[in-house]
Amino acid sequence: MNKAVAVILALGISAGLLGLGAQLGQALITFKTWDRVVTVKGLSEREYTADRVIWPIAFIEAGNDLPKLYDRVADNAGKVKDFLTQAGIAADTITIGRPEITDKAAQQYGGGPRAEFRYSATQTVTVYSENVEKVTGVMNDIASLVRDGVVLTDQRYQSRPEFVFTRLNEVKPEMIEEATVNAREVAEKFASDSNSTLGKIKRANQGQFSISSRDAHHPHIKRVRVVSTIDYTLVD
Repeated sequence: MNKAVAVILALGISAGLLGLGAQLGQALITFKTWDRVVTVKGLSEREYTADRVIWPIAFIEAGNDLPKLYDRVADNAGKVKDFLTQAGIAADTITIGRPEITDKAAQQYGGGPRAEFRYSATQTVTVYSENVEKVTGVMNDIASLVRDGVVLTDQRYQSRPEFVFTRLNEVKPEMIEEATVNAREVAEKFASDSNSTLGKIKRANQGQFSISSRDAHHPHIKRVRVVSTIDYTLVD
């Protein structure tokens, strides 16, 4: 009886060790497979029209009589607003800022020649609109204000129009999907060339979205771009 029990125990232990060894071997193979990784990048790039525009229109005036200077600035601001509304831009999208007055006499140092005009004023009328196509078309006719005596200035950085694309969250899912598909195609080609089979995703990085103007001549056309980085396992 004791011998039989010992034999049975020995056989059970041997079977258990064999099973454990098989499991450990399979786990080791799986671990090695998980450690074989190919890293690929997937690109998605699309162009969209900006859906908002911020257009500052700045003009300047100069003179020696400060009250009269204020009057001329206010008159020209009215001309700018009339020009915009007559061109079809909604009045509630137009804002007239406060004029910036510079007293050149207070800034003069040394014995240099005095400026012809003591005061200069810069006034900005800003359009903030979602009708990008309309505003862009009006921009081409802005020179007509010069004929009405409005001295425009585009020397200030703040006077440049700004086009904004706000619908990024709407296009994100499709672009991420496109980048992922693109990355998988690259990974499958790599696996095929290395006589391997593409496995599961080990790690994925969505990547940062970037928005830029298509070029200097078309700032209202925005290029949206994302590069996703994905690690795939390789299986023999």
